[in-house]
Amino acid sequence: MEKGKEPIVREKSMMYIIFASLLIDLLAFTMILPLLPSLMDHYRRNDPPDGWYNYFLSSIESFRLLVGAPDRFSSVLFGGALGSLFSFLQFLISPLAGGMSDVYGRKPILLISMIGIACSYALWAVSHSFALFIIARIIGGLSKGNVSLSMAAMTDVSSPATRASGMALVGIAFSIGFVVGPVIGALFARWASSSGGLMEPNWYTKPALFALTLALTDVFFILFCFKETLHKSKRAKSLGSSLGQAASYINVFSLFKFTAVQNLPKSGRTDLQSLGRIYFVYLFVYSGLEFTLTFLTHHKFGFTPMRQGMMFFWMGLTMALLQGGWVRRIKQERVRSAAVKGLFIIIPSYVLVGLATNEYILYSGVFLFAVSTSMVVPCMTTLASQYGGDEQKGTVMGIFRSLGALARALGPILASIAYWSVGSTATFLVGSLALLWPWYALRRTSVKQD
Repeated sequence: MEKGKEPIVREKSMMYIIFASLLIDLLAFTMILPLLPSLMDHYRRNDPPDGWYNYFLSSIESFRLLVGAPDRFSSVLFGGALGSLFSFLQFLISPLAGGMSDVYGRKPILLISMIGIACSYALWAVSHSFALFIIARIIGGLSKGNVSLSMAAMTDVSSPATRASGMALVGIAFSIGFVVGPVIGALFARWASSSGGLMEPNWYTKPALFALTLALTDVFFILFCFKETLHKSKRAKSLGSSLGQAASYINVFSLFKFTAVQNLPKSGRTDLQSLGRIYFVYLFVYSGLEFTLTFLTHHKFGFTPMRQGMMFFWMGLTMALLQGGWVRRIKQERVRSAAVKGLFIIIPSYVLVGLATNEYILYSGVFLFAVSTSMVVPCMTTLASQYGGDEQKGTVMGIFRSLGALARALGPILASIAYWSVGSTATFLVGSLALLWPWYALRRTSVKQD
């Protein structure tokens, strides 16, 4: 009997190891978020006149003037542009990393990704110019295949009955990371500000070295604790068969068709393509409205950065509690139904936010937003993870993650244009109407439930 239970214990232990690795990475990744305004101010003062900062700033200023945004939001648009760049790089790397892991295993490619991330933090620590900072972000973006690899590994070690729980753990890691990481960054910012450190030329070195320490900890954690989840007998036979279609990995039309996923029955491919389109449209609208929420709370309600930080803190805490206490216990046959409900809940959330005339209505919409987010991404990822053989889970998860990254790269751009062109109310109401399609489409789509 004990022997019969042993694989389950190993399965659960590996799920928590994957969760811990992803959480360490996300803590380092998110701690830079509250530091970005101070970093931009630092490079504005210290980058040479012919440096990259002024070049990028002139482009951002042209965009700001085009959409009619006030001057004080230049730094927010600058941060959004950096975020879009990072997401675009993830769009490029996720399916490639997933395809390579299908051939060589999850662990070696995961280690390469984490070493690349550590190198990006090391370069950030010595980024005396904005050019070096941008190069560090590019290296970090191109190394961010670890998220899709973690999802693929979670699929490897979970059974159909526990897969929703595994994907919920990934969601919990994101929720905790986006709650705790920015707090760590804010503490560094407060320390630097109170000690006059923001005026020092290398004040950012300490938070960068802290992020580097976390990344190196993750490297050694993976090296010694992470056991390979994809057995050699289940891997793709050759690199040529998995990466020979590299063009299809970065070709948008091929991505939506999941061309790189081989040997799927026609019905399965059709369902997977439908899931990909639904996921992309959802995240495209979602990420855009999430980005402009910062503008809305400042413009209509006078939120300071601290109040905005507290709002996102409570959102993240709500998501973590729901994912940890309920979403991860959703049974396999109810995953699709939960995703449909989550897609429906976000529609009134954006209506409330768009029409909010006081903070009570605003927070009602934000609460529904957090509830929906806790359900949709883990459940839809679980649905996608059921397609493809064991030798192609990395490719499937990589493409799915890549579609999400592409949506996150494009969504904030269009939403910013809409926000400053037609106003917050119209932007959020149109966005909520646009989200009717993902809800209706998933409701009518037949997906695997085993």
